[in-house]
Amino acid sequence: MIPKVDLPADARIDTLAVREGLPPSPYGENSEALYLTSSFVHPDAATAARRFANEEEAFVYSRFTNPTVMMMERRLAAMEGTGSCIATSSGMAAILITILSLLKSGDHVVCSRGVFGSTIKLFQDFSKYGIECSFVSQTDPTEWRDAMRPNTKLLFAETPNNPLTEVCDIAALAEIAHARGALLLVDNCFCSPALQQPVKFGADLVMHSGTKYLDGQGRVIAGALCGPTDLIESKFVPTMRSAGISLSPFNAWIVLKGMETLSIRLKAQSERALELARWLEAQPAVERVHHPGLDSHPQHALAMRQQSGVGGAVVSFTVKGERAGAWAVVDATKICSITANLGDTKTTITHPSTTSHGRLSEAQRLAAGIPQGLLRVAMGLEDVEDIKADLLRGLSALA
Repeated sequence: MIPKVDLPADARIDTLAVREGLPPSPYGENSEALYLTSSFVHPDAATAARRFANEEEAFVYSRFTNPTVMMMERRLAAMEGTGSCIATSSGMAAILITILSLLKSGDHVVCSRGVFGSTIKLFQDFSKYGIECSFVSQTDPTEWRDAMRPNTKLLFAETPNNPLTEVCDIAALAEIAHARGALLLVDNCFCSPALQQPVKFGADLVMHSGTKYLDGQGRVIAGALCGPTDLIESKFVPTMRSAGISLSPFNAWIVLKGMETLSIRLKAQSERALELARWLEAQPAVERVHHPGLDSHPQHALAMRQQSGVGGAVVSFTVKGERAGAWAVVDATKICSITANLGDTKTTITHPSTTSHGRLSEAQRLAAGIPQGLLRVAMGLEDVEDIKADLLRGLSALA
């Protein structure tokens, strides 16, 4: 039996973020060990047979069992309030393993049309295997309910979504899903468990791109799926064992250490993001600002209930001049990193229509509310006054 860390049952999330994982090895290390090994040695043939047959819990092969990866999985599951977690090679791999583990030809999925562009493409790609997906309004539960079919098996929500920071009503979607025997999966990438725990509102599964806030410094690609132990063990682990879309121990270790500062980082970044959003609202060249912490955000009250009263670290805004205006703002920056990644300590800026959502048609982008003039800024830990000045270089030319 693989041992557990002896923590109080009422340990809070910031304590779990630092302490949950596995007990130290006999060497007594204080920082979690990095187990860079492809396989594990067994004392005899009979023991090896039991372990490969899942009759005895042990580490077998790092494609599906590794101590460092397990530490990361246990920590994230504890922070999300779920029984278990399975780590994957990327956030998109977490969605892929969900499809491979839970769905088959003839099944149906309901998904927001406002999710990350690659998520939309992945669900569309599986139509050739007989898995249909209906895309609905991010914010209108009635559309989700009306899209349900007898063969609907999964509802997929991303809240807040990328890049508009629109907020789904998790409890309402959970009620819709469960009334028809379906599961609700929530992409919690933008908030992380530091701000939002979707299972508290009825979600069955929670996924992450650990590449973002869980790592927090833009160092590795990683993903994870959190959920009930019986579901993870019976559905997802067998798929992982066969498919091998697993997280490397080194990347798991980076994310594991990143989670130790997750709450501090994200709250500080969110404070800066809200200040930046309020400043952007006053700029003549800015037509609209999207941030859940703003009173002007359509789902502000819902976001404050679901997200611990914090709006998050992502701000999107539409500028005058459509694509030319947006590119001019991007190109005038000297501090912001021009990259589609987010969750970094460094502030990033991107033009969603030609990056994160570039593979969608213009009609799909507009249906999701993403015009050519939209920019997304993921606030880092720089002085917010410097970021204001950085954006003002381009905005002043558009006013």
